[in-house]
Amino acid sequence: MNEKVYKEAEGMNDMTENEMEFRVEKDSIGTKDVPENVYYGVQSLRAAENFHITGLNMHPEIINSLAYIKKAAAITNCEAGLLDKRRTQAIVQACDEILEGKFREDFIVDPIQGGAGTSLNMNANEVIANRAIEILGGKKGDYSVVNPNDHVNCGQSTNDVIPTAGKMTSLRLLKKLKKQLLRLHSALEQKADEFDSVIKMGRTQLQDAVPIRFSQEISGWRNMLEKTKKMLEASLPGLKELALGGTAVGTGLNAPKNFGPEVAKVISELTGKEFVTAENKFHALTAKDDITFAHGALKALAADLMKIANDVRWLASGPRCGLGEISIPENEPGSSIMPGKVNPTQCEAMTMVAVQVMGNDAAIGFAASQGNFELNVFMPVIAYNFLQSVRLLSDVMISFNDHCAVGIKANREKMKHNLHNSLMLVTALNPYIGYDNAAKTSKKAYKENISLKEACVQLGFLTAEKFDEVFHPEEMA
Repeated sequence: MNEKVYKEAEGMNDMTENEMEFRVEKDSIGTKDVPENVYYGVQSLRAAENFHITGLNMHPEIINSLAYIKKAAAITNCEAGLLDKRRTQAIVQACDEILEGKFREDFIVDPIQGGAGTSLNMNANEVIANRAIEILGGKKGDYSVVNPNDHVNCGQSTNDVIPTAGKMTSLRLLKKLKKQLLRLHSALEQKADEFDSVIKMGRTQLQDAVPIRFSQEISGWRNMLEKTKKMLEASLPGLKELALGGTAVGTGLNAPKNFGPEVAKVISELTGKEFVTAENKFHALTAKDDITFAHGALKALAADLMKIANDVRWLASGPRCGLGEISIPENEPGSSIMPGKVNPTQCEAMTMVAVQVMGNDAAIGFAASQGNFELNVFMPVIAYNFLQSVRLLSDVMISFNDHCAVGIKANREKMKHNLHNSLMLVTALNPYIGYDNAAKTSKKAYKENISLKEACVQLGFLTAEKFDEVFHPEEMA
């Protein structure tokens, strides 16, 4: 989309510059030709030209949040007597159309931009204003009918709009993420039930340990997701506190009395979510601790998914020369040179997402620390990284669940072989021969490549009959 905008602005699309029709718009910088058919205006176009950073479109949920904000602000301003009903109705209709998915191609600014998100805020203001002008029978660009600043942005500032949009969007997407987390949790729960009778070797520090039921190992993975879900839920109240009403520096200059509480009430009614006005607007504009805390829960989820993915690919390693205790679905050929090779690609993809999310967390943490005096201008990059993390985690959990987790199978024979071949089963003898003698038994068995039973009997610690009486690996889990 951005490339299209640049080409249109430069006369490089299918039409020549002479064939295109333009309208002239004016801002505080000067005049500029804007393509006649578009709903964005001069400030949006300047931003698109100035900030070609990521080449990506603005997240559609950010656009939806801005539409809710502008709609709620118009309703609140109308009730306060600052906006006439005719303009209010036109602005509301324009916002509703955006919420229906219209005019997405007119949101042309890059997700990363200077000015604390001013370009994005003005992009929304201009699109809404020009559509409202059109609804009222005027021509796009005639801001005497509906003005992006005086009418659409009435009672607001970029400094309170963008933090509000960021929180609203984060809250909405985290609830969608929760759905995918619960799907993966359910799959692991089913696998735990399926393999409850399977005994395998436990491992610590990549070394053989004492036995464990495979269901117990999986329950650890499952419980990670349960804990992370609680962490995410703990972050939600902070995301419901909105900065709107603070305007430029937190004082609420140019906003009607009680604008913050009233607009939060309207947003709650429109979205079906319980939002409240931030108790302290100076904090709301300059601090980003709420969203940093929420992303901390995402980082915890990333760490958990990294651990699960690594465990699965270790257990599936081989198939002959690795652990080979489980098999996973064969989704695709794994090598361009080694025929028949199948790799744990779903596990690898999930670990890559985990790495990216951890990097995003570092970026968000640093950005959140950069509030200077009454404003943190880093909200665009915070939102960019946060929304990317949510999307990546949601998508990779879908992929891992559907193409790997549900298809995990236990190699019962291999698990049984490894179990009975482990020297750490000697731990079961501790109550009967003591730790030191058990250690001697294990070392002798390993050095001479004999069984624990043979070593224990040869050392005179137990008779063969007593050994068989007390040594039951399957009962150790």
